[in-house]
Amino acid sequence: MSYDQKQELQVHIRWMIRRDMLEVLDIEAESFEFPWLEEDFIRCLRQRNCIGMVAEHNDCVVGFMVYDLSKTRLHLLNFAVARDFRRYGVGSQMISKLVGKLSSQRRTRIVLEVRETNLAAQLFFRSNGFRAVSVLRDFYEDTPEDAYLMQYRYRPESQAFVESENRITRLAG
Repeated sequence: MSYDQKQELQVHIRWMIRRDMLEVLDIEAESFEFPWLEEDFIRCLRQRNCIGMVAEHNDCVVGFMVYDLSKTRLHLLNFAVARDFRRYGVGSQMISKLVGKLSSQRRTRIVLEVRETNLAAQLFFRSNGFRAVSVLRDFYEDTPEDAYLMQYRYRPESQAFVESENRITRLAG
């Protein structure tokens, strides 16, 4: 099936629980050259502001995300979709869940780092409204590779509508 023909797969996004760990570790291992280990997940998730969520389809974990909650932003630390479920909208639904946690009063942005060689992730996040805002030199401990700091900024719905309406008017006029 080509990319254009794939239907969006509806998933249920919920808190990550201990019994999800095997499926999460499988997705992590197939997704990354330098995957997190179970101890990395546990150490992170034991921290007060660290949250893990999974995307579930037919009682199977098909994606996950781990993020840190601070006063002004969400920092996406780890994010992956199982290989067989990519390009079905699973990742975009997880991003939508995060975007729904933003507001103009409190958390106004989502930030994350992406390896400079991970073009698929860069394109995915860009297609979901993220922009590269800086380069982080020698960011990773496992390689001398740089990372791009990518950011999504909260925009109230009414403001987004007015901006798109103005853009259309400019194009038409």
